[in-house]
Amino acid sequence: MNRYKVNVNGTDYEVAIELIDEATAKAAAPAAPKAAPAAAPSDGQAVTAPMPGPILDIKVAQGASVKKGDVLMILEAMKMENEILAPCDGTVVSLNVQKGSQVDSGSVLCVIK
Repeated sequence: MNRYKVNVNGTDYEVAIELIDEATAKAAAPAAPKAAPAAAPSDGQAVTAPMPGPILDIKVAQGASVKKGDVLMILEAMKMENEILAPCDGTVVSLNVQKGSQVDSGSVLCVIK
């Protein structure tokens, strides 16, 4: 373990840093719930995640009517809140994520018919 002194906004802090391998870091990281993989919709418009990140909020429920451009959910990426918008008018027939789900780029978030 190496000890360092850092200065943040005029205040000195002493920190200790331990070098660990990637496997140890992954094992220590808290696991976020993963979005369930969804089958490709046979009928309807799939709304997919444009980037990986956690779902911070869901603004619609299954069965809700939406208009093109309505906010469906909020996805966090790189400390920014990104609105996921409805690509078309319709009804949310499938909601494949929940608040707190961790999604990958291209994951199906919901289906609008």
